[in-house]
Amino acid sequence: MKRFLKWVVRLLPFAYMLLVWILSSLPHNAVVELPDSSVDRFFKESMHLVEFAILYLLSVAAVLTSGQFSRGLSMVCAGIAISYGLLDEFHQSFVPYRSATVIDFVKDTIGVLVAYYFVMRGYRRHGFRWFSGFFVGK
Repeated sequence: MKRFLKWVVRLLPFAYMLLVWILSSLPHNAVVELPDSSVDRFFKESMHLVEFAILYLLSVAAVLTSGQFSRGLSMVCAGIAISYGLLDEFHQSFVPYRSATVIDFVKDTIGVLVAYYFVMRGYRRHGFRWFSGFFVGK
């Protein structure tokens, strides 16, 4: 069972990347459109801060299943999440009814960097032994 969970956690970042790709291929109001347009816009704009932070956190969780987490690997995970944010913005520039802006990419990056800060702060304090220990068996 642990082996199965380990692989689920390791595949989650890729499944999430696929979900982001599919959703960014759709018009902005295809999934959710709130009745108040200003609230709808605020909600969707703020999702940029969260969306790629989630990808970073899922990547960190995948690395933790190996028991080999380090500051360098955390930076790699952050780089992947930020790069995927850039790729997503580029992809959206070709999708009708979508837009790609530098400010959206900046928001994606800020979300990842904030998550990175908290992950590294937690790693310095307790090393996430409870999470990696479950999968590695320590």
